Amino acid sequence: MRMHKNESPADVTRWLADRSAGRWPAILGSLSLRRSPCIRENCQACRSGEQHPSYVLYGRRKGRRFSVYIPEELVPEVRRCLDNGRALQELLYDAAARYVKALKRERQMTAEQSND
Repeated sequence: MRMHKNESPADVTRWLADRSAGRWPAILGSLSLRRSPCIRENCQACRSGEQHPSYVLYGRRKGRRFSVYIPEELVPEVRRCLDNGRALQELLYDAAARYVKALKRERQMTAEQSND
């Protein structure tokens, strides 16, 4: 993360908007491939131990864990959204330090101008 000495809060806001523009749609969570048995008697896949694969998106909302079944044909799109979500999360962490430093710098400049 490269800090800019004379960056204003508005500069940071523009930087974040520019960097996040191509990162939509975005989601947070984790995608897992799970294998589970079915309810059919004498199922060949279950008898062989292979079971039935399915993808699930896991996440947290308001402190509670959730899971959503993901059809196999949607897995590439969900993976892309998860990648975007992680990239946006990193940008937000970078923006936090930059924005707060810019706010402090702006406050200090205002106080110095008031004392003149």
